[in-house]
Amino acid sequence: MRVNGVASAEKKLAMSVLEPQEVAGPQIEIMARIGMVNYINTAPIYEPWKRRGIDFGWQVEEAPPATLNKKLAAGELDLGFVSCIEYGLHPWLYRILPDLSISANGPVGSVFLFSKIPIKELDGQLVLLSSQSDTSVLLTKVVLEEFFGVKPRYVKGEVAGEYRVECAALLAIGDDALRLVEEGAFDYQLDLGETWKEHTGLPFVFAVCAVREDFCAAQPVMLGSIHRRFIECREEGRSRLKDICMIAAPRIPMEVADCFAYLKGIEYDLADEKRVALERFFGYLIQRGEIDPGALPLKMHSFVK
Repeated sequence: MRVNGVASAEKKLAMSVLEPQEVAGPQIEIMARIGMVNYINTAPIYEPWKRRGIDFGWQVEEAPPATLNKKLAAGELDLGFVSCIEYGLHPWLYRILPDLSISANGPVGSVFLFSKIPIKELDGQLVLLSSQSDTSVLLTKVVLEEFFGVKPRYVKGEVAGEYRVECAALLAIGDDALRLVEEGAFDYQLDLGETWKEHTGLPFVFAVCAVREDFCAAQPVMLGSIHRRFIECREEGRSRLKDICMIAAPRIPMEVADCFAYLKGIEYDLADEKRVALERFFGYLIQRGEIDPGALPLKMHSFVK
């Protein structure tokens, strides 16, 4: 389904509500480098962030999760929304900021295994895994091998790349997954958030807001300010979700109503149940030898009041 267009008056209203504010004055020294996933699932936080303008010496870099993971690990970013698996691989480098995530309590709507054959028939078949998110790659393996009892052959690459034709199934995430849902080209599609919920009874945490230990030590006050800004933007995004969807939907493209339904299913907190869910996922991965055993217990950052 394609976008039929947004009424010009409505779109103008949405843009006026959310258009970025320019910051006057001299160039500010960059003191905090922040990573933001460049999918529309971050729009309820990032659009309000942009509207408020760039200040306090903060610089935001937009990229797919896998790119942000590498940059945070290399010290090229100080904090940001990254795949939860990045924390699991290098837990000694980070703390997790409280009450922030990209998660779903059931269907997520943008992390799908698309298949030409029934999922239970994928044993020994070639499955293409998106190179954009390490968390979704490992979730796919847990779902297929632990929940469905099949062991496919895997290849990693781009969804639109050379392997798509010869693969029996493919993992797509974010905006790529939304586009494939719109196309309807596959006979079978498995929402991995929904499948995780069915087998564990728990939500799934796709991304956390991780901060480097060295930044925690060097900039505790600034870190507190950034965390408060994220929370404020999240709350603003919830209250203005329809306006945000008018901006975000054409990026796919998808209907504004479909975008609204999708983003209503994405959650951005890290409540107790979600920490339990993250621990359960990490437990699977530690048993499989996929992540560092030091990932548990979770190392949550605590702000001094």
